Amino acid sequence: MKTFATLTAMLLATTAAFAAGDHDPDTLRVALLPDENASTVIQDNKPLAAYLEEKLGKDIELIVTTDYSSMIEAMRFGRVDVAYFGPASYTIAKAKMADGDLDIEPFAARVTDGSTTYQSVLIANVESGIDSIDDIEGSGIDVAFGDQASTSSHFAPKYTMMLEGVTEGDDYKQNFTGAHDAVARNVELGNAAVGGLSRPIYESLLAKGSVDESKLVVIGYSADIPQYPWVLRTDMTETLEGSIKDAFLTLERGTEAGDAVLKPFKADAFAAITDADYDIIRDIRKNLQAD
Repeated sequence: MKTFATLTAMLLATTAAFAAGDHDPDTLRVALLPDENASTVIQDNKPLAAYLEEKLGKDIELIVTTDYSSMIEAMRFGRVDVAYFGPASYTIAKAKMADGDLDIEPFAARVTDGSTTYQSVLIANVESGIDSIDDIEGSGIDVAFGDQASTSSHFAPKYTMMLEGVTEGDDYKQNFTGAHDAVARNVELGNAAVGGLSRPIYESLLAKGSVDESKLVVIGYSADIPQYPWVLRTDMTETLEGSIKDAFLTLERGTEAGDAVLKPFKADAFAAITDADYDIIRDIRKNLQAD
């Protein structure tokens, strides 16, 4: 099994063109979202690689790019085959690939507590004096976000504040830390008064003791947003595409493979989804005038 933590410059420097419907590589390159430390993401997903190798009869190469933008570009230019995108980064990648030679399709999203949606959370340092979103108005504080292309660590928390009349520039200054866990730690340390990140990731950090809950206070949650999509390139052979979808959609808790693969995703299963499920994300980005 081949794995490595960061997509290298050499890989990013190679562009390939593929004819529709005949892509069937011996090694399947699976990109994972860099929303936490890359080595942690790779380690946590070794059971996924082993499972896919067995199900598909192919070598699996796990890839964690340096940031969301490089993951989008890697998919755009055919340097990865399957990817676990954030909702917003998927819509950005899809738009960038419009009218190109290569297209992508979302096919599965995680199911947690019977739902394929989740939330973003806004947290504040307890010593900041910020106890609600309204307290940010006119404060000029620093707000930490993760990656600029992140749904739950940028677009969703920013949109949640905007709905309360709190906007970047007028009421706060934004800083990007790159990852969800870095947002929580920066707020914990007081480097930022407020931060926005994925609620499941935040609750996981608390459960693991990675951040000190006594130094943090939750000041708001976003509306429900669609879960992270698994995406594949559409120039694969029909057989390979069907096998990949089947591998993900038949995973179940209570089985050895299902428990091992689904645990890092905090998922009960993966359910089928379509591009239209992410129209709400496109609306949020449009309202925030994001490109």
